[in-house]
Amino acid sequence: MQIILLEKVVNLGNLGDIVKVKDGYARNFLIPSGQARRATAAAKAEFEAKRAELEKAAAEKLAAAQAEGEKLNGFTLKLSQKAGVDGRLFGSVTNHDIADALKAQNFGVHKAQVRMPNGPIKTVSVSTVEVALHTDVLVEVTVEVAGEAA
Repeated sequence: MQIILLEKVVNLGNLGDIVKVKDGYARNFLIPSGQARRATAAAKAEFEAKRAELEKAAAEKLAAAQAEGEKLNGFTLKLSQKAGVDGRLFGSVTNHDIADALKAQNFGVHKAQVRMPNGPIKTVSVSTVEVALHTDVLVEVTVEVAGEAA
């Protein structure tokens, strides 16, 4: 199926690109999430009429993400979890826990934006995670996990 991208999509294209994707990906994800439209003649004409407006909105989103990224870059997040005497946590620290802690610090971060390259944190340690605020804005956050007595 051919679609017109209404915003930048990772590994697919930029705003305004006409790309061919599998039908299910378009119908079940891209179109319902507002990231794309079917590439019909009427949709192409409508898109060209609204192109400047969509580009302005995309630039505003990017600027907001960059401003948030500057505040968040290098931020150290301190979490406390129950741990055994050997430093292993009872459970783990996941992207959901990190996103909730960042929300408590007044950062607008969703769990899908937190990328943990080594998986969940399972020990008392200092780790670095990446937060993707936008497809073009990727910042690193230090997570310090302290142990509490069980």
